[in-house]
Amino acid sequence: MRLRERLGRMDRRLFAAVAGARLAGLDRVVPALSRAADNSLLWAGIAGALAVSGRRPLRRAATRGLLAVSLASPLVNLVGKQAFRRNRPSPDGLPFARLVRMPLSASFPSGHSASAAAFAAAVAMEAPRAVAVPVGLLAAGVCFSRVYTGVHYPGDVLAGAAVGVAAGALTLRLWPEAAEAGRARAAVTAPPVRLDPEGEGLVAVVDEGAEQVAERDAGGGAGRGAGKGAFTAAEAGTRTADALRAALPRAEVCEPGPGDDIAQVVDEAASRAKVLAVAGDDGVVARAAGQALRTGVPLLVVPSGTPGDFARALGLLTVDDAVDAYRSGDLVTVDVGEAAGRPFVDAASLGIYPEVLARRERRQGRIGKWPALLWAMAEVLGPGGARPVDLVVDGVPRRVWLVFVGNCRHQVRGAAPTRRERLEDGLLDVRILTAAARLPRARAFLSVLTGRFRLSRHYQQWQADTLRVSSPSGEVRLACDGEAFTVSGEVEFAKRPRSLLVFRPLG
Repeated sequence: MRLRERLGRMDRRLFAAVAGARLAGLDRVVPALSRAADNSLLWAGIAGALAVSGRRPLRRAATRGLLAVSLASPLVNLVGKQAFRRNRPSPDGLPFARLVRMPLSASFPSGHSASAAAFAAAVAMEAPRAVAVPVGLLAAGVCFSRVYTGVHYPGDVLAGAAVGVAAGALTLRLWPEAAEAGRARAAVTAPPVRLDPEGEGLVAVVDEGAEQVAERDAGGGAGRGAGKGAFTAAEAGTRTADALRAALPRAEVCEPGPGDDIAQVVDEAASRAKVLAVAGDDGVVARAAGQALRTGVPLLVVPSGTPGDFARALGLLTVDDAVDAYRSGDLVTVDVGEAAGRPFVDAASLGIYPEVLARRERRQGRIGKWPALLWAMAEVLGPGGARPVDLVVDGVPRRVWLVFVGNCRHQVRGAAPTRRERLEDGLLDVRILTAAARLPRARAFLSVLTGRFRLSRHYQQWQADTLRVSSPSGEVRLACDGEAFTVSGEVEFAKRPRSLLVFRPLG
């Protein structure tokens, strides 16, 4: 108790020193800054500016910042303030110009400081220094303003800032950082190949239709295009193709039209390519990977819109990254998974996911990928929706909601993890969520949504080099890298270890 009393006296003395200070020119500026941060409006405005910048790191910074604020605010206001109920300091003696409206809530910890620190910490994880440093200084100014205007003790501010930083760190568990891209290990091949720096012999397939969805997802759904600096999805596809033509003028760039068979376009491109390049969604990349395996040519993955999981694992986030990787001639070998003879580079799945995927694809053109995904999951797992699927997995009958089969071991728990430390471990990552009376639809929905399967005894995970799955009905519905199809008879999942040559950036 004596320690608590000493800290309390020190806190009050620091408050008196700061609140009693007379800093020329700040008596009107600091209160205005404090009011701007009410209800996190300041951070929402900065996030909006970052979101419309057109730069992916800044869009990620905006999203992570708002996520951190949404975590810190309830922790402070619904938990911290209710637990401590500290009285606010007295404003007596403060200059009138410096006063702000005294909140009615408890003083400890400071909610403004928590939100400010949470947003600044999250932005620092994604944005360059030129953006992160000013945001951090602004957050520090808001924290200072809460003491200078007399509404918080310094201890309240320090505690709130600590909660905010912790909330920012927590976002890394909920949403992996962009810096994780490119860390996946791959096997180094023979000495780098010599290629024409202007792209002779390279044939690239740019799937504009896939890019329209990807770029709409990156921009936050169907509403993108109305703000400053916005661009249409079709323009995004054209921009990728034009960027490749400008960087590699001797390359052949194919853009399938709306009525073209993308599979046929990829097959024909692979037959005449020394290097096959592909820009599109995961399904198009998987198709190109299969053709690169068949013809023995190296594959160059070109990010389009929001990079897919495979591109991120290779460290390819932009078109420039892909061009640099090609020019360096730095090749590695990675594993490819197979499901019923069909290659996949990320993952295959069975159970409810193919139905979720089909419903998502019907809507994502209008509202974006993630809103469409949540809508589809709510339909499939809602009342009257899909039922668990009866399967035989490696000879064991199971009634399942979901089966996930990843190409190489994934590091994040849940039904559809994305991060991998290696791309050449020779393993399939198998994850199953079984159905039981004690795991009703609502809980299954939350399990799929949050990825917290390890909290449930109905979740199982293991690694293997092969997996066999069949259905009593004789047909199995599955999805490989986002494309759903039906297979008659038993489905065998297998690996082709270190079989695909791909480009990745040096280092």
